[in-house]
Amino acid sequence: MKAENKIFALVDLNNCYVSCERVFNPKLNNVPVVVLSNNDGCVVSRSQEAKDLGIKMAVPVYQIQDLIQQHHVQVLSSNYALYTEMSNRFMNILGMYVGPEDREVYSIDECFLDLTAYQELFDLSLYAKEIRDTILKWLGLTCCVGIGRSKTEAKMANHLAKKNAYLNGVCNLIEMDPCSSEQLLAQTPINEVWGVGRNHTKALNHLGIHHVLDLINAQPKDIRKKFSVVMEKTVLELQGLSCLSIEEEAPSKQQIISSRSYGQPVYELEDIKASIRVYIARAVTRLRADHSLCRMVGVFIQTSRFNSAEKYAPYLAITLNEHTDDLISITQAATRAVEKIFKAGFKYKKAGVVLLEIIPQQNFTPDLFCDMTQRQSRLKLSETIDGIQKKFGHHFVSIGLAQDDAATWRMKKNLCSPAYLSNWNELLRVK
Repeated sequence: MKAENKIFALVDLNNCYVSCERVFNPKLNNVPVVVLSNNDGCVVSRSQEAKDLGIKMAVPVYQIQDLIQQHHVQVLSSNYALYTEMSNRFMNILGMYVGPEDREVYSIDECFLDLTAYQELFDLSLYAKEIRDTILKWLGLTCCVGIGRSKTEAKMANHLAKKNAYLNGVCNLIEMDPCSSEQLLAQTPINEVWGVGRNHTKALNHLGIHHVLDLINAQPKDIRKKFSVVMEKTVLELQGLSCLSIEEEAPSKQQIISSRSYGQPVYELEDIKASIRVYIARAVTRLRADHSLCRMVGVFIQTSRFNSAEKYAPYLAITLNEHTDDLISITQAATRAVEKIFKAGFKYKKAGVVLLEIIPQQNFTPDLFCDMTQRQSRLKLSETIDGIQKKFGHHFVSIGLAQDDAATWRMKKNLCSPAYLSNWNELLRVK
């Protein structure tokens, strides 16, 4: 099938974090709500009511305290366990409408669908509406669906669906009247195009390209000369020529990073080691989910970057004996690294780990002289830990003392909603 005959859809949850919170707490409906980042630092999700007040994405919460008090804005800490579970259910619903080979999970709240094979069976606009209605009925989450001849056009269609209420959450640029679509695209700023960042926007504006329709009417070869082949593909995709296909599997990661800022300054080595053990466990979980192995683990600790008088940010990488996903071996290496770089007397504000030299499991050949008995024993232990965590939660079992919720290094989550879907003690109660 020719690339220009492809049809894609992008399904995107509206205000994902806020919407998930509202499902379980109806008191948040029709009032301004914001969800904060790690350590309750910045705004990462806003309700429409909060947007209407002028609250910007990523603004530090301390800068909007007056707005919060004046308009009674509801402020919440991020509840990632809730959002992840709702995202999984969202993706499972989409899996009912397309095959696994026609679906690409793009982020926690976005998914591309290849609808090429479905256009002969369904009216795609009605099909998109059915998807949207099912998600609302089953999950209580609203979403928008954009349909186009390429992934970039579908993402643009999704943006138009969000910004124009009369489209009722579904924008099909393929079937839309050309005059209507051109009018919408002529009013849409160029920075709303997928992949066009701030620097590109300035450069394009200098060339007289201010709106999406201007970019569509540009010559791809000229754009390539002035920018890059990537920008040329963006223009071609906006013109309806598909250059990007659905990725059934995400490419293997070259590195895995797990880090957090501390809720309060940390002074003691044992506290830092406890936090590192938690971060290693999270990183190894992602490593094993990718069916990968690593050969090197890096560890860093940092003082506050805002305190110029006291700066210390060491990093040390340790090479393992072989590629592995063994939690104990990787944790031991990370602990040795922390002990080498730690210096007393500093107020540490952040720590993290990096897994490096990652390869797929199937590409690994054990060393001829390795202890296969110990290797099999460690493998069974890792699988047992995975099973316990999957059944009871990630905090149920850990390496060493690491799960103290009252520890000073724990992130600030003073405004976090209950774990409605992952903790029996916090299940929603209906009175």
